[in-house]
Amino acid sequence: MSLMITDECINCDVCEPECPNNAISQGEEIYQIDPNLCTQCVGHYDEPQCQQVCPVDCIPLDPSHEETQEALHQKYLRISGQA
Repeated sequence: MSLMITDECINCDVCEPECPNNAISQGEEIYQIDPNLCTQCVGHYDEPQCQQVCPVDCIPLDPSHEETQEALHQKYLRISGQA
């Protein structure tokens, strides 16, 4: 699954620079995560870095974008130009 940012986001700006895939960007009101770019940091880190730095814990799994670990790895390979 990709991750999502909920409306509890306080726009603190700490998650965006942590994303190795540039999946996080400023939306109209809060930050948002592009599910086509989010790999939960698979291929880069053992844990999603945005979740690690978020001070309000507003970055859960996105139930509308379910993916297996293998699918996340394949997405990482595609994004990084290795596939």
